[in-house]
Amino acid sequence: MTLQLKVPNMACSACVKTITKAVTAIDPTAKVDADTKTKQVNIETQQSEAEVKKVMTAAGYPVA
Repeated sequence: MTLQLKVPNMACSACVKTITKAVTAIDPTAKVDADTKTKQVNIETQQSEAEVKKVMTAAGYPVA
């Protein structure tokens, strides 16, 4: 499934790396595409949206 999430705290490439690392920790095959200008993160994953949001929040990037 593809998730489209808004992440207001995401500001730079280090933020994107942290988010990618958090998501791939629960789904090693996930594809993460993030745009720091629009604060939009598109994630292709087998995990549920709730799980993805949980790990992103735990990493310091809550979803709006």
